[in-house]
Amino acid sequence: MLRIRKQPARNFHRPVACLTCKLGSNAVLNVIPVFPELQRASLHTAMRLNTPDCPLPAARSDQSMTDTAPFPCARFIKEIGRGPNGARALTREDTYALYEAMLDNRVSDLELGAVLLAYRVKGETAAELAAMLAAAHRSFEPLHIQNGRDHARPVSIPSYNGARKQPNLTPLLALLLAREGVPVLVHGVTTDPGRVTSAAIFAELGIAESTSHDEIEDNLASRRLAFAPIAVLAPKLARLLAIRRIMGVRNSTHTLVKILQPFAQPGLRLVNYTHPEYRESLTGLFTEHPDAAAGGALLARGTEGEAVADTRRQVQVDWFHEGHTETLISAERSSPEAPVVALPEALDAATTARWIETVLRGEAPIPPALARQAELIADIVRR
Repeated sequence: MLRIRKQPARNFHRPVACLTCKLGSNAVLNVIPVFPELQRASLHTAMRLNTPDCPLPAARSDQSMTDTAPFPCARFIKEIGRGPNGARALTREDTYALYEAMLDNRVSDLELGAVLLAYRVKGETAAELAAMLAAAHRSFEPLHIQNGRDHARPVSIPSYNGARKQPNLTPLLALLLAREGVPVLVHGVTTDPGRVTSAAIFAELGIAESTSHDEIEDNLASRRLAFAPIAVLAPKLARLLAIRRIMGVRNSTHTLVKILQPFAQPGLRLVNYTHPEYRESLTGLFTEHPDAAAGGALLARGTEGEAVADTRRQVQVDWFHEGHTETLISAERSSPEAPVVALPEALDAATTARWIETVLRGEAPIPPALARQAELIADIVRR
């Protein structure tokens, strides 16, 4: 005998004017052409169509408010995947939508690999970098901290390369600044095969990595120094960063984490580059898009990819702030007659940490280039 299950009563009183409620969240995309102002909007923007009877959140306030619908990338790959001579840059709106979808894990593995390799060959324009950076900043909760001694603003030091041929002195720079009352956040990777990371050196110095957002803020408040793994500071960026282990090459995210503004009240960022073409693209980013330089950015050639001064030579240091650019230190050629700079006897984390301790105790001199860098930073953050 056929049984007929009684269906529960449905509520038919909701007005049909609410597109999202009537059609479903994914169906909103199908009506975008009706609204010219939304033709270039991302799915996240389109989802903001609402009515008083069915309010939707105006902005994503936490990591749970994330779109999950697949994000097709064919039309983007068609533009950026034409090779070094034929590729075309995406609009800022399209770049933002694409990178936001990549962060939200809405892009298939095949398309994600194609996008990453396309940008690896083409390179990012200043406008594309600005759009990606904006999406990156919206993907994590910024840090709220108090200024340091004498109202010193916080400093962010990226550490994503480590040492291979030269000692990694990023921890020494951070400790020198913290000793002067400057709050310093070092963020980066915890391991990198074949390299000595800042995380390993901090561990040898007894400075444990922060394991939560709150712990980062607490460490900055209590000792004016924190090391934050990127997986703790910005997990979505960490996932894209880790794809290097699969693909074998870096991607756009490696540039973005080095220019990240981690503070709610913008602090000073140390930004470094390795190849001259990156200096040009970063200069374009900070000059053409001043909002990307909020809080100020010190741009200089790095030491094996680290933002610490090169002890072998003085490099040029440019300061981007409030729409202005100043060259604070000019490049100087190294001289064979220059005095030998005392450095750790070996590159490993333990030896480097013990040497840093002798420097902090005053038993060994601070390398001149590093002392100059720390003095310059401490001066800027107190202006």
